[in-house]
Amino acid sequence: MKALILVGGFGTRLRPLTLSFPKPLVDFANKPMILHQIEALKDVGVTEVVLAINYRPEVMLNFLKDFEDKLGIKITCSQETEPLGTAGPLALARDRLMDGSGEPFFVLNSDVISEYPFAELIQFHKSHGGEATIMVTKVDEPSKYGVVVMDESGKVDRFVEKPKVFVGNKINAGIYLLNPSVLDRIELRPTSIEKEVFPKIAADQKLHAMVLPGFWMDIGQPKDYITGLRLYLESLRKKASSKLATGSHIVGNVLVHENAVIGEGCLIGPDVAIGPGCVIESGVRLSRCTVMRGVRIKKHACISSSIIGWHSTVGQWARIENMTILGEDVHVSDEIYSNGGVVLPHKEIKSSILKPEIVM
Repeated sequence: MKALILVGGFGTRLRPLTLSFPKPLVDFANKPMILHQIEALKDVGVTEVVLAINYRPEVMLNFLKDFEDKLGIKITCSQETEPLGTAGPLALARDRLMDGSGEPFFVLNSDVISEYPFAELIQFHKSHGGEATIMVTKVDEPSKYGVVVMDESGKVDRFVEKPKVFVGNKINAGIYLLNPSVLDRIELRPTSIEKEVFPKIAADQKLHAMVLPGFWMDIGQPKDYITGLRLYLESLRKKASSKLATGSHIVGNVLVHENAVIGEGCLIGPDVAIGPGCVIESGVRLSRCTVMRGVRIKKHACISSSIIGWHSTVGQWARIENMTILGEDVHVSDEIYSNGGVVLPHKEIKSSILKPEIVM
C-alpha cells in the first residue's frame, strides 16, 4: 500500500517554530509530527509514503532519509511549483500512487494527530465496497465547521458548511482511504478535495465515513498543539503507560526522553514533554508545556502552557506562561516574566517582557 501526506505550505500559524523547520518536522511528544504518521502507516503495511510539498523539500527529505532505513519504508517527495489545494497534489502524484495493484491508498493532512486506527479504516473501507472513505470526528459546536451528513451505516449524503440548524456533529478529520479510481475525478489544477471532489463522490453514493475512535486534534497552531499534547499523553497513559515518567517529582502524564537530566526538587507535570539533551536544573516547575531538544531550564524557573524551542535557555527564577512560544536558540535572562507571545529564533531577552506579539 501507498500513502500521500499533504505537507502543505509555510506553517505560519505555528511560527516561530516553523522559521527553523518545516511544520511536519516540528517536534511533538519528542518526535517530528510527521513521524507519528509514518510509523502508524508502516504498522499497517504501507511501503511508500509520498510527501506532497511546496516548501523546502530538500530539508524534509534530508531529515527523513535516516528513517527510511530504520523503518524500512520508502519516502519520496512530489513537489508543487504552485499551490494546488488539497486535491491537486493527488493528480500531481498520480503516477506514484498508481501501482497497478488496485489497492486503495491513504491521504493524510500532516498536522493531524490522533490514535490513527488505520487497520480498522482498511477493514471498514473494504466492507462497504465504495470508492472512498473519510474519517470523521465528533465536535461539540458543529456550527463552526463543515459537517458531514451521513446515515447509520456511514454512507455520506452531503456536506453542510457551518449549519444554522443541527444536521449532525461529525466533521472531516483529514484522514482518507481512497480507491485509485478517485484520481480520475481530479484535474491537475488548484482543487479542494473537501469542496469539489468528495461532494461528487457522495452524490454517486460511493463515499462513506468512519467515526474516529479516541482523540483527534489539528495541531497546526500553538493553542491546539498544547491541547493535542494533553490528549496524546492521556492516550499513551491508556495504551503504553510504561513510556511515561514516574516518580515523586512527576504529576500526571509526563514524557521525558531517556537522556534528559532533571535536578532535585523539581515538580514536573501534568501534560509535559521533555526532549533529548535537555537539562532541567533544581527547583524547576513545568506544566502543560513542551521543552524541545537541547533546552536548558535554570534553577527555580516556572513554565506553563508554553512551548520552548530547540536549544533555548530559560534563566533562573524566570516565569514563562500563557502560550509563550520561544523559537530556536532563544536565551531568556534571569527573573523575566512572559505572559504570552512569541520570540523569534536566535534572540536574547534581557529585560522583562509582558504579552509581546513578536520580540524581534
